[in-house]
Amino acid sequence: MKTKIMISACFAFLFASPILAQDRTTVNATSSEISDNLDLRAIASIFGDAKNLDDFERQLNDPKIQISNLDLNDDNQVDYLRVIESVEENTHLIIVQAVLGRDTFQDVATIEVERDRNNQVQVQVVGDVYMYGQNYIYEPVYVSTPIIYTTFWTPRYRPYCSAWYWNYYPTYYYAWNPYPVFRYRNNVSIHINFNHHYSYVNTRKCTRAVVMHQLIRANYCERNYPTRAFAYRNNSVKNRYELDRTRTIKNVGTRNDVAYTNTRNNGRYNDPIKQSTRNESNTGTRTNGRYNDPIKQSTRNDSNAGTRTNNGATNRDNAGQKTRTENTTRYEQTNSGTKSPSNYNQGRSREKVATTGNRGETRSNNARENNASRGERASNDRGNRR
Repeated sequence: MKTKIMISACFAFLFASPILAQDRTTVNATSSEISDNLDLRAIASIFGDAKNLDDFERQLNDPKIQISNLDLNDDNQVDYLRVIESVEENTHLIIVQAVLGRDTFQDVATIEVERDRNNQVQVQVVGDVYMYGQNYIYEPVYVSTPIIYTTFWTPRYRPYCSAWYWNYYPTYYYAWNPYPVFRYRNNVSIHINFNHHYSYVNTRKCTRAVVMHQLIRANYCERNYPTRAFAYRNNSVKNRYELDRTRTIKNVGTRNDVAYTNTRNNGRYNDPIKQSTRNESNTGTRTNGRYNDPIKQSTRNDSNAGTRTNNGATNRDNAGQKTRTENTTRYEQTNSGTKSPSNYNQGRSREKVATTGNRGETRSNNARENNASRGERASNDRGNRR
């Protein structure tokens, strides 16, 4: 009975393990941070370079620039950003709203411009609390006075209100699909004018603009999707600035890690892509001040098949070396009086020629001697006859 109970417990544990693993993966999974898709410094940059608010709205939605990467209504298209303005005395409140549907808007940022009695202009770009958390503010300092200021304090100035709405957009505009965050960050950094300066602060200086915004703020996403708010997404930090200081990777998500995986070591960044390229191009190891490249080494071994001995001589297996070796061997064998199998037949033939020559000489000498003896005999016989 105990054995059956233990077997049943083991099976139950095995079947429960995948479920626990799935639950653990779901809890630890991280999604892309919404505020990564709109850089407030880019908004401050194009605001300082725009001619007027109409030009400012055009640059916000220009498909060639792509300042924004926001898709708050999840339709796989970057939301159109419209611009509206509210004015009270010397305070101009410019609101940037995402158009999400028919009469449906969500504020993403505000630009608060105020001129004091000394004609000094103070500008703050404030991220909406729903997207960026509390008091996420940038103060731009422009190298020259923006042209847009000249239109703000003129007689009979009329506040700007965008003429575009859902499914009714200017001719230059067309919707595009949102990019991965790391690609958006690389793209938007090109269009930020870094001749200007952008300082982070956490205090709103224009109290009048704060009151003005509370009366006309659009918060569709905040009312319908409260769990997407920054406070719910990041309950351990106050705003986006604190989040950037705490997280090791600014672009959250597996695809976004590519842009920030380089770590600085000994004054240099270790780029895994460049490092792999270097390893592939220099596959050899450095020994005694030289790189041992296996590709070059194999080529050298193919062309020079010989090995280098300790005395520095190299035996190369080529035709010329073989010929010199064979000649040297034959010379040494001839002088030493020994015959190798390759020279045996040549020696036999030389001996036969020499023997044949000796025999010929012996025969010719014998014939001459016989002829001489015969001559002498004939002469003696002739003398006796006389």
